[in-house]
Amino acid sequence: MNIGVFFGSGSVEHDISIITAQLIIAGLKGLGRKVVPVYITKQGKWMLGEDLGNLKLFTAPEKKVEDHKAYGEYFLDMEESAGKMVFKKKGLLGKSITVDLAFPAFHGTYGEDGTIQGLFEMFGLPYVGCGVAASAIAMDKALTKQIYEANKIPTTKFIYFYQKDWEDDKSKIIDSIHQDLKWPVFIKPVHLGSSIAIAKVKGQNLKELEHRIEVALHFDNKVLVEEAVEDLMDVTCCVMGNDSPEASLLQESIFSADLFDFENKYLRSGGAQTGKAKDSVIIPARLDEQTTKQIRETAAKIYKLVECSGIARVDFLYNKQTKQIFANEINPLPGTLYHHLWKASGIELNSLLEKLIGFAKEKYDKKRELDYVFQSSVLNNLQSAKLSSKNVG
Repeated sequence: MNIGVFFGSGSVEHDISIITAQLIIAGLKGLGRKVVPVYITKQGKWMLGEDLGNLKLFTAPEKKVEDHKAYGEYFLDMEESAGKMVFKKKGLLGKSITVDLAFPAFHGTYGEDGTIQGLFEMFGLPYVGCGVAASAIAMDKALTKQIYEANKIPTTKFIYFYQKDWEDDKSKIIDSIHQDLKWPVFIKPVHLGSSIAIAKVKGQNLKELEHRIEVALHFDNKVLVEEAVEDLMDVTCCVMGNDSPEASLLQESIFSADLFDFENKYLRSGGAQTGKAKDSVIIPARLDEQTTKQIRETAAKIYKLVECSGIARVDFLYNKQTKQIFANEINPLPGTLYHHLWKASGIELNSLLEKLIGFAKEKYDKKRELDYVFQSSVLNNLQSAKLSSKNVG
């Protein structure tokens, strides 16, 4: 079985996707699995090649990956791709490469948001992780919070709006924020991750508010504004499985800025999201047993509610003074699979990868038990009706 690791794509989290993919590729090869690296450039070009599983290829300054023509000489054979994806090398004697199971390693748009999952579904290809609907919901911060509210899961008060709303009447939106929400507030592009273009606005600073919204709208056409949680502890719980998910230990993220930003997540001291910044990550989180149990159970509840599968991460905001818990975002494909948190929970990377492949096969086999074809006489009746109409004439 060839496992295709898909990564890159046109997303602001493109580089983070490369890091996640290289971890997965190395881990799968360590298990003796056959791996097919499938890299999609920022411009949407698909590239295949063994060397794409080497991080040095992406960090070398002398030549961009997309300039290596050999990796881009494959095309997807639509005729052969049923229950698999078959890529053929251009030319009369071009060899073919088959992907039997997909392991997406995308972050953000065009990959983590349900788009690539839809393609896999169309080909009937088993794949790791959340499905189309769960991925789309989880990548929409506003829709996620609406589902929380509908199911009485505590979340911070919020409003959201679209770019057209802002262009039509920005003063109305600013007034709504000022009147309906408590300051300070957070501005978030709805579909982005990695804290990109997220900002905290304090002290009823309406000029700063407008500026930060404009920045968010540069990256997304839908913006979320929500109340901030003071005396904050940022808590993360990973969940994996299909029908019977299991929750990890809780991670507490330490940061001195107004939010757990991109620098803290990926740059400072090696990056807290990769588990390397030991001074920025505390596992297990410093919470009492009852609160820990409540958060883990809520994470699993949310996972099932949104119909996640394979793996996901659920973030929480905890007010240390009032002891309130607020469900925050769902990440349908945690960066580097959050393998450091699973390791702390007793599951090493090799075991994590095998479990995720097993969940993908289980989900695929269950879907195959369903009938998607319905025999109908509609077309025959339509043809008969046409013939009758001609005879009458």
